[in-house]
Amino acid sequence: MVGVVGSNPIAPTKFKVINSNVEFFAMPIITLPDQSKKSFDSEITVEEVASSIGKGLARAAVAGRVDGQLVDLSQIIDRDVELSILTNKDPEGLEIMRHSTAHLLAHAVKELFPDAQVTIGPVIEDGFYYDFSYKRPFTPEDLEAIEQKMLEISKRSYEVRRIEMDREQAIVFFKEQGETYKAQIIEDIPQGEVISLYRQGNFTDLCRGPHVPNTDKLKIFKIMKLSGAYWRGDSKNEMLQRVYGTAWTSKEELAGYIYRIEEAEKRDHRKIGKQLGYFHFQDEAPGMVFWHPDGWKVWQEVENYMRDVYKRNDYQEVKCPSILDINLWKKSGHWDNFRENMFFTDSENREYAVKPMNCPGHVQIFNNKLRSYRDLPLRYGEFGSCHRDEPSGALHGLLRVRAFTQDDGHIFCMSNQIKSEVIDFHNLALKVYANFGFEDITVKLALRPEKRLGTDELWDSAEDALREALGSCSVDWEELPGEGAFYGPKIEYHLRDSIGRSWQCGTVQVDFMMPQRLEAQYVTENNTREVPVMLHRAILGSLERFIGIVIENCAGALPLWLSPVQVVVMNISDAQQEFVQSVVSQLRNQGLRVSTDLRNEKITYKIREHSVKRVPYLVIVGDKEVENNVVSVRARGQGDAGKLSVNDFVKKLKFEISQFK
Repeated sequence: MVGVVGSNPIAPTKFKVINSNVEFFAMPIITLPDQSKKSFDSEITVEEVASSIGKGLARAAVAGRVDGQLVDLSQIIDRDVELSILTNKDPEGLEIMRHSTAHLLAHAVKELFPDAQVTIGPVIEDGFYYDFSYKRPFTPEDLEAIEQKMLEISKRSYEVRRIEMDREQAIVFFKEQGETYKAQIIEDIPQGEVISLYRQGNFTDLCRGPHVPNTDKLKIFKIMKLSGAYWRGDSKNEMLQRVYGTAWTSKEELAGYIYRIEEAEKRDHRKIGKQLGYFHFQDEAPGMVFWHPDGWKVWQEVENYMRDVYKRNDYQEVKCPSILDINLWKKSGHWDNFRENMFFTDSENREYAVKPMNCPGHVQIFNNKLRSYRDLPLRYGEFGSCHRDEPSGALHGLLRVRAFTQDDGHIFCMSNQIKSEVIDFHNLALKVYANFGFEDITVKLALRPEKRLGTDELWDSAEDALREALGSCSVDWEELPGEGAFYGPKIEYHLRDSIGRSWQCGTVQVDFMMPQRLEAQYVTENNTREVPVMLHRAILGSLERFIGIVIENCAGALPLWLSPVQVVVMNISDAQQEFVQSVVSQLRNQGLRVSTDLRNEKITYKIREHSVKRVPYLVIVGDKEVENNVVSVRARGQGDAGKLSVNDFVKKLKFEISQFK
């Protein structure tokens, strides 16, 4: 016999009478995202809830979120909960699809290459990878075979089932399977923890989950490339083979992604930088740039532009030493929180650190004399040369280096000046980005990390100050728990480029701690001493990285104001050489960067060569141009721009430059 007792409409209780014994159990009431409620007579799975809502949702469902926790569709609900049904249209649902596709990849590899060992296979942006240990390198033909095997396994419609084992049992299981890497991973898990595994067909993998309920959910994917990776990122360990893949919800999305990847390869700043002779790298200085003349011109234009930004916004430019005694870095907090990324040196029994950041040096300048509240806000700016000991495997052209220069600034201010300073910085940063061709900007607020300085009260104050400033800027923002700097929360500016990629560049951070630790003070209006607030700010971030981003955004076709060579003047025959030199002199006198091409080559050859080099304007001089005192102009991407006098051509160039700066 089954009955219901109690008058609570929210949590009714059912009872069973079994052999004269009464057993009570809950009737789960499920609250959906729209706050509607569904009650059930007995415990129920997430998948069954989806079916009760609609057949379409049941077919599309990949996982659930129960009281904020991601779970499999097979998860049993036996209590009152809040439930969301996830499909591959949800960001978390798509991530689960991608992780399940990583397992599909491992399954395919094991079927094709039984001796291969699987290690780890996480989700990454736009896809996933899986690392394998195998006796020989995989070939392109192997990758094609793996992808075909994945499609085959998907069509077998294997149920994906969660299995739980205790730690010791799981270690034995994987060792018996010959999967020593999986056993190592489990051995690092604390004693007593329950280990979850997922099984599909004859393949079982270690994973927290959740996963899709069936392999037939995995249909739109592609294996992309192969690379090497050390086990656990340590160069002392075995080099594994990392297979990258991507997965999407539709063929159209997959095609769009592949197009973006192909376009990104064409725009790779390393290839373009080599082609245009901007810079190079070599093993003797890993992660450090050798700038060539044209590349250094680009650098100087960027630096001069930002120097002008400093001047127009009341920043005083400073310069600090690159090497400082480690005791300063201990006081600042970098020793405890950042030393694994620092370079060190010593001299005369004294240990020094090569600066990874500029902030402690700026505090020393502030501390050099007693400051008054009347001096605040005090804004310092520096093109600060920094060094960080990045892992060699993470280095990537200009985008990830060990030696870099920041357009770094620090604002010393009072608490009541934070809001106005952050608002001013926000508006300035957006203007600078627009001048470099970036107008699609996403703002994010990175909040307190687990490893940090200061009290929760100070962090509350700093985070609220940034929220208040952003609220006054009429801007939407996303909050990132745990991703702030160790000394304070920060606003991040993410730039979307011409092919849809997002780049994190600028930042402004509120720091109550470092000025206090480094004993910075100012005299208040009441003649007392207080510690200033320190705002860390950078618009471009690393100049190296930003230049790499700009090169890729415009595929090497830098805007006129930034191009190392803005105009090439070329002759058709030797008869025009004198006129060419006159034109060049006039253009250079107007501050334009001009070169000549007087080679005894066909004009079509010259035009083609300089077009490949992405020069904004090509000027052709022949007998008719000399006779009429004009020049023929070709504009990059437009072709023939007509005949102009030199004065009119200069006006045209000056106007175009003014539109970007």
